[in-house]
Amino acid sequence: MDTHAHPVAPQTDDLLGQEAISASVQDAYRAVIGAKTAVAARLYDPEQLAVLPRGAIEQALGVGNPVRAAGLRPGEVVIDLGCGGGIDTILAARGVLPGGTAIGLDVLPGMLEVAARNAADAGVTNVRWLRGGMEAIPLPDEGVDVIVSNGVVNLSPRKSRVFAEMYRILRPGGRFSVADIVLDDDLPPQIATDPAAWAG
Repeated sequence: MDTHAHPVAPQTDDLLGQEAISASVQDAYRAVIGAKTAVAARLYDPEQLAVLPRGAIEQALGVGNPVRAAGLRPGEVVIDLGCGGGIDTILAARGVLPGGTAIGLDVLPGMLEVAARNAADAGVTNVRWLRGGMEAIPLPDEGVDVIVSNGVVNLSPRKSRVFAEMYRILRPGGRFSVADIVLDDDLPPQIATDPAAWAG
């Protein structure tokens, strides 16, 4: 039994409203649309980078390579939660050919426009785009075979809801591949209550 006191509540969403967190995250990511940040070179294999348009590479904001670990198969339906500029959606779309479909989900219409443009530049046609949040995915129950997500689950103030939604939309035997950052300890109050800290 843990007998020492914790000065900070482990649930940071108790210290800061969920709406404030969501608004701050959306504002931060809206600001990177059109930015020239490139983290893709350290996360993706040269073979993957070779089939991607420059725009998708420059818009990469993830923390890993969930598509590589997903074990995609032809004919599967895969969704990319928080697709951003579309790098993982494009790679997933290629990974489920022939006969498969990739779905890119993002809360920001501007990001979906960027992702759609990048997919068109990549010549990928087996994709569709959905506007929505991870906490209420606009898909039917058991509608996908695979879920990928890259550096976005941490941005949600309702992570348990995100995982409940993932479970709901996965078909029996489905799988997910999430690359994300993890906090091993409580945050100091000055960080836990700063909306900007939630958005990186």
